[in-house]
Amino acid sequence: MEKENNTGETDRTADDRLSRSRLLLGDDAMSRLDSARVIIFGVGGVGSWTAEALVRTGLRHLTIADNDCVASSNINRQLPANINTVGRLKVDTLRKHLLTVNPDAEITAIPRPYTPETADEFGLGNYDYVIDAIDSLSCKAALILHATDLRGVKLFSSMGAALKLDPTRVKTAEFWQVQGCPLARALRQRFRRTGRLPSRKFRCVYSDELVSNRGNLPQATTGGLWDTSKAAVNGSLLQVTGTVGFTLASLVINDLTDAK
Repeated sequence: MEKENNTGETDRTADDRLSRSRLLLGDDAMSRLDSARVIIFGVGGVGSWTAEALVRTGLRHLTIADNDCVASSNINRQLPANINTVGRLKVDTLRKHLLTVNPDAEITAIPRPYTPETADEFGLGNYDYVIDAIDSLSCKAALILHATDLRGVKLFSSMGAALKLDPTRVKTAEFWQVQGCPLARALRQRFRRTGRLPSRKFRCVYSDELVSNRGNLPQATTGGLWDTSKAAVNGSLLQVTGTVGFTLASLVINDLTDAK
């Protein structure tokens, strides 16, 4: 007779949750995925889908950091956003959701931004992977410099996902090889201007597509994760931001699958 665990699942149901992941990836990769520790900075239109893909595939130890609350304008592309969650912290809403996917996962929600001032609070050296899905240029640059200074920690970074329509143009490249992305270009200019370069290479997810906004916001507003001084707000759609997020997750999963 099948037993029921404290979540109401039977043992068979719990085993089945990851059966298709295990079938494709194999036991060794699933064991590495189960023990890996990942932190995601920014759980909006990109990072929330990265978290979803990782947990659904079998990642158990995940930290999500973001001090933003759900806004109604997030509903078109962000996993934590719906009419019932507007005004709530994104990390708390996402954590609650992810635990319905895998109640055995250890999801830590940190409602704080990564900034040069808060950098030491996150203990990045305790993670195997750092995922950068930050919009703020200054905070993104600081995280890249910090993460690439750490041995044994792999960084994967999202470049710009707004002003794009075609998800088939999402691709990956080493940071210095990214072409056609204004955010990557701005980061490289910043690093050169300050004289501080990333300590090692890291892989990015980006698109070389760039289209213009065709409509207007109903009223002046600010945008950009953790950067309320940002003057412009650009349009973005789930089919692109989600593809970028899923691709970030695939970089982690494939790296663990290929590990010896």
